[in-house]
Amino acid sequence: MTRTPRKGGTISWACTPGFPPACIFPLLPPGRFGARSLYEFQMLMYRPLYWYGTKGDASVDYELSMAEPPEWSEDGRTATLTVKPYKWSNGETVNADGVMLWMHLLEAKKEEYGGYVPGFFPDNLTSYEKVAEDKVRFTFDKAYARNWVLMNQFSLITPLPKAWDRTADGPADATRNKDDAYAVYDYLMAQNGDVYAEDNRHRTRWADSPVWSVVNGPWKLAEYAMDGLVRMVPNPSYSGPNKPYADEFRLVPTDTDEQQYQWLEQGPDGPDAIHMGFLPFDRITEPTADPTTGGPNPLAEHYRIVPQILYAIHYFPFNFSNPTIAGKIFRQLYFRQALQTCLDQDGSFQEIYQGYGYPTYGPVPALPATELLSPAQKSNPFPFDVDKARRLLDENGWDTSVTPAVCVNPGTGAGQAGEGIPEGTPLTVTLRYASGHEKTLTRLLRKFRDDAARAGIELVLEEVHPSVLVGQDTTGTTTWELSCWNGGWVYGPNFHPTGELLYRTGAGCNFGSYSDPVTDELIEKTVTSDDLADLYAYQDYLAEQVPVIWMPNFPLRVFEVANTLQGVEPINPLGFINPENWYFTDEQGASDGH
Repeated sequence: MTRTPRKGGTISWACTPGFPPACIFPLLPPGRFGARSLYEFQMLMYRPLYWYGTKGDASVDYELSMAEPPEWSEDGRTATLTVKPYKWSNGETVNADGVMLWMHLLEAKKEEYGGYVPGFFPDNLTSYEKVAEDKVRFTFDKAYARNWVLMNQFSLITPLPKAWDRTADGPADATRNKDDAYAVYDYLMAQNGDVYAEDNRHRTRWADSPVWSVVNGPWKLAEYAMDGLVRMVPNPSYSGPNKPYADEFRLVPTDTDEQQYQWLEQGPDGPDAIHMGFLPFDRITEPTADPTTGGPNPLAEHYRIVPQILYAIHYFPFNFSNPTIAGKIFRQLYFRQALQTCLDQDGSFQEIYQGYGYPTYGPVPALPATELLSPAQKSNPFPFDVDKARRLLDENGWDTSVTPAVCVNPGTGAGQAGEGIPEGTPLTVTLRYASGHEKTLTRLLRKFRDDAARAGIELVLEEVHPSVLVGQDTTGTTTWELSCWNGGWVYGPNFHPTGELLYRTGAGCNFGSYSDPVTDELIEKTVTSDDLADLYAYQDYLAEQVPVIWMPNFPLRVFEVANTLQGVEPINPLGFINPENWYFTDEQGASDGH
């Protein structure tokens, strides 16, 4: 049935518990480099050069992109990008200068950018230059796979307005002069405010900022309240396609799954109306047979289920940079494999995740199904087996007759515990994890703790507020040991799952500081070749290396979408959202909000 879109109304979106938007400056640091600040906030106001995933797959949507397809030289080393003449809200034209400003800021402060990988963009460029008002030419140090460049390199670029090319002393010229970029970056970061502060005081100034109010996307920020509520309204100067139907889009902060579910129970017209929330796993009344479509809906009177299956993997990292004995233990492959074997991943799919669970066995997502997944990774290389985990430890210098097991054979030879692990060391490690998921993550990890204990590994669980956890454990600190934020990685803005951002030595989002020369070499092959055999070799090797603990996957959210809200489907598998496409039909179901 065709439904007529209705102009107007307020759409309220429930944020993941503990994760309201945290940064507005697009050059995000690693600890804030995630969906809540990028895809669900910044990109609504500041469009990246290319837009991906709109049609439900991981491809480029050139209609919504601000650049034409790259034009490649015959030798495959040079690409010329033509920028479409979008408009900024202050009247400026989006052009080559905006790309050059981004590139100069990126080059100046690349080590502080979450998307940076040493040796890759912009390090793998021999030059980049403005060649016309609407054209920028990029020349690489060698020929790379063109799909990889488009999906994982040019995806990092967000054109910036000339109005941002300034310092506290006034206008600067970082657009043309790289030397000015350092001071401009520092000024913009100061305007953002402390990126790791949990207090919203500095965020309340964003809406009125002469910097952040200059936008080129379909939305602009109207308010960031002290309680974390974000209100966005249409940008009247938006020059792209698909202008917003709604009068307002709200990002509503939540503390727990239960809190937002109670709002959903009140319906889309209640005092705390939510039009897009999510169904907590412990509220699922009947399991589903297919995580991609969902099962029976306890809120079917007012909402429909739309699982948010993202092109993502779930995992949590070891801290290989931890200077204590824990860091030495993590470097032992036998230990990582033993610990992985203690996690009953397959058993959790139904028991905990009500049929919405599906596997992460390695670094390439199992869903949505693609030819990029290695055939070997369609079955679990480390099925749940406590006895096998205990044997691995017994065979490598540990006495597992007690828990925690004790090192009885130190050294680096065969059958010994490994370098830096003294005799008498207890096998005890601390696992910090995100609060707010009592019936899912907490339940899974408590079982993991108990099963690991049967193998001789003592896991000490420590519950931490999600935003605090991510801010503290991804910023170069060395005190944490294991850290689980109930997620992993959505492939974006590196959309081709080649691993350079996550597992290459020194990569910005290599949160555990994993380093392995074989992995680096295999990643290098994947970025210069479109041969699937190279991608399969990389992922099969990394799955066996267990650089992180591979976790059960599940929809990022099992969305509950108000029946009167349309235009939401298909879900973007890369995590982008387009609320400008969403509209009410019949009764809008909007409220005056919180």
